[in-house]
Amino acid sequence: MSNPGSVPQHIAIIMDGNGRWAKKRSLPKIMGHLEGTKRVDEITEAASAMGIKVLTLYTFSTENWKRPKEEIDALFKLLDQNLSEKESKFIDNNIRFSVIGRIDRLPASTQAMLKKVIGSTKNNTGMILNLALNYGSRTEIVDALRAISADVKSGRLSADEIDEKKISGYLYTRDLPDPDLMIRTSGEYRLSNFLLWQLSYSEIYVVDKFWPDFKPKDLEDAVADFQKRERRYGG
Repeated sequence: MSNPGSVPQHIAIIMDGNGRWAKKRSLPKIMGHLEGTKRVDEITEAASAMGIKVLTLYTFSTENWKRPKEEIDALFKLLDQNLSEKESKFIDNNIRFSVIGRIDRLPASTQAMLKKVIGSTKNNTGMILNLALNYGSRTEIVDALRAISADVKSGRLSADEIDEKKISGYLYTRDLPDPDLMIRTSGEYRLSNFLLWQLSYSEIYVVDKFWPDFKPKDLEDAVADFQKRERRYGG
């Protein structure tokens, strides 16, 4: 990389293409998700080694509930299994695990596993691995507006106090910096209801590979491209 000092602080990734990767190989869709899980492990390690502070992965959207029940059940079983296997590795590698989204709508076993890993890694000081689960940006904004309205109604907040910074403080990502770089795999040029508020001034990098084919070298290429850009923040 040209300038290691300018690595993005926060990278967000839309991990797209597991199903199409499997279909292209005449495999069941779950095999694409299984292979995609391996990439999550590799990219997490690579991002941490590069000095990235936060890695947010779009793991399961609010729209994904439209998928067949057997696929959804297999996805959460895979997630539970992977987190159980990786918990000790997160601790050893000083990675703090976090989640954004409507977690209370997830299967009970998954909720329990998420709480367990969040708790066991809460004192880690290295990279934050942040999974967006049952996440939709419009839903996030609705939840923020409801919370703001409740606080105004109760007198805890004045309407005159509401500005961009205040709204950001009511989002799921209130404790995280906005992404500097958003990567989307599979060659699609869509945000897909992902971090719409937070991505306002993020650099966007689209790679024409399905997520199971996205390797650490591709992450390095994305960061190298980011380092060449001049960020203007709308100026």
